[in-house]
Amino acid sequence: SLPLPMVNIRQATVDDLPAIQHCNLCCLPENYQLKYYFYHILSWPQLLYVAEDYDGRVVGYVLAKMDDEDGDEPHGHITSLAVMRSHRKMGLATNLMEQAKRGMIETFDADYVSLHVRQSNTAAFHLYSKTLNFCVHDVEAKYYADGEDAYDMRLPLKRPEERRRQKKREAAARAQELEKTRKEEERERDSRRDRHRRHKHDVVSTDQRDSETRSTISHDVGASTVHDSETKASPSPSVFPGVDGGGVRGGKKKHRKK
Repeated sequence: SLPLPMVNIRQATVDDLPAIQHCNLCCLPENYQLKYYFYHILSWPQLLYVAEDYDGRVVGYVLAKMDDEDGDEPHGHITSLAVMRSHRKMGLATNLMEQAKRGMIETFDADYVSLHVRQSNTAAFHLYSKTLNFCVHDVEAKYYADGEDAYDMRLPLKRPEERRRQKKREAAARAQELEKTRKEEERERDSRRDRHRRHKHDVVSTDQRDSETRSTISHDVGASTVHDSETKASPSPSVFPGVDGGGVRGGKKKHRKK
């Protein structure tokens, strides 16, 4: 028997995209424009892998992405998987899927991975269900352009106990964040109360100073008024000499005895 050709599995680059598109056209009826591959590699470069032979020719690929449109936990999705007919039955599809799954777990902490497969594609269904342990989650009617139904298949990427531990960690992190937010809001309320208290104290002090100033002014004005009144009420001294309780008493003139 002839030795199997050496095949290298690696992360794809932008230069691989035309070869990936060619492999897709040779293997699958679901085809994409080149810009779609550009979108994937720019958005999720960790999830696009190729298999190349010893000549550097791309003989297989996996195109995957992250999908969280449902609003639940982040999960991966296999958009397309293909291996050239000349290199099948070598485990390349399994190895490509393993690389994509590892990228989903290590980079995006994905909870599970999903894919769609034609109901008539028994070889692919056998690969996913028997070799890769995917399970049928649902059947989507007329999923493909020609009207054929598709199996919606899923594979958990984390064990149940690991998911439970992760949910506990997430709950603890959320509780810690809520506690942090509560303390910040409490500090902000205390700060607002302190500012309000200082402002009120300043207003009261200003009012007291104004009141004291007005009282002082009123006292000065009252004292000045009283002084003016006393000045007006007191008799003016006589301008005539000898008339000041001295020379004339009782209207009679006193004569000294000689």
